[in-house]
Amino acid sequence: MSLLQRSTLDPTRTPGPGGGAVPARRRRPDPWVLWLPALLVVLLASMSWTVTLGAADLSVREVWGVIGERLGLGGVLGDSGLTVLREGIVWELRLPRVLTAAAVGGGLALSGAVMQALTRNPLADPFLLGLSSGASTGAVLVLLLGLSVVLPVAAFAGALAALAATLLLARSLGEITPSRTVLAGLAVSSFAGAVTSMLVFWHADGDSFREVLNWMLGSLAGADWAAVAIAWGALLLVGLPVLLQGRVLDAFAFGDSAAAGLGVDVGRTRWLLLGGTALLTGAMVSVSGAIGFVGLVLPNAVRLVVGSRHRRLLPLSVLTGAIFMVWVDTVARTLFEPREVPVGIITVLVGAPVFVLVLLRHRGRA
Repeated sequence: MSLLQRSTLDPTRTPGPGGGAVPARRRRPDPWVLWLPALLVVLLASMSWTVTLGAADLSVREVWGVIGERLGLGGVLGDSGLTVLREGIVWELRLPRVLTAAAVGGGLALSGAVMQALTRNPLADPFLLGLSSGASTGAVLVLLLGLSVVLPVAAFAGALAALAATLLLARSLGEITPSRTVLAGLAVSSFAGAVTSMLVFWHADGDSFREVLNWMLGSLAGADWAAVAIAWGALLLVGLPVLLQGRVLDAFAFGDSAAAGLGVDVGRTRWLLLGGTALLTGAMVSVSGAIGFVGLVLPNAVRLVVGSRHRRLLPLSVLTGAIFMVWVDTVARTLFEPREVPVGIITVLVGAPVFVLVLLRHRGRA
């Protein structure tokens, strides 16, 4: 048998320079593929454990027992053995809040990653285009009018109105470019923030002031199954299609001309992705309040670890954001129990040092 035949039959060996056969170099698996299942496991474990934390001491087995009973699975997931009151704590209070936190964290992180790609600005976040300020204006208005039952709708409408104003202002300056969009967003955000501050200054007092402040700093205290439906519905219906645009966003990294040369309809794609980001952010803000930091820093932290290719960056940002928000909200409700800290404060207090550590660890790439 000739050397060529032997090397063909044995794919792990190739002809060497002296005629001998040397082992072929095997292709190493991409590390990011291992990150996905690892983070999924961490997210599931985090959600299971955080539901048990609080004044009423519970176990993971009891939590899954309640879930199985409520889903009609009998004893498949175990028997909770809890009283009606403790079962209500799991199903009506803690579980909806943890599920909402996961969806909000994932949605805001995804929106931030997309915004940074479209504007080619690592400091961009979901609130850069005035979305947070617009949502705050709508929410504060209905809170002061005593119509808190329609707060999610008002916040969502405010976010969409802010996006529309931002894009119209950017269009009035000429062709919509990343820099013009950012500048228009800053103008709209400042104006909406001023309107919100004026409303609070003139009309908020006592309990209404505390309610408004709590919402503006971000809170998941009122999360229920309706909030779960809104947050997860938006993440699946809007976030999933955006998540599949990784290759398109990679093209934007080289500029609009390069993206167009690669066959991307730049104008149409940017409008669709900006609109999707606005819808996603508006839905998340409508159930959680104005939570900053998540969409700005987490995509940058993930980028430092796995690189800038959006096929990797987007799903890992969603999972990282979900895990981060689940734990941050748990800290917010349990750290000073029975008092609760607005989750927006904890996101910065916890997240900023973590991001600094990531920067120091990857200082060369940063």
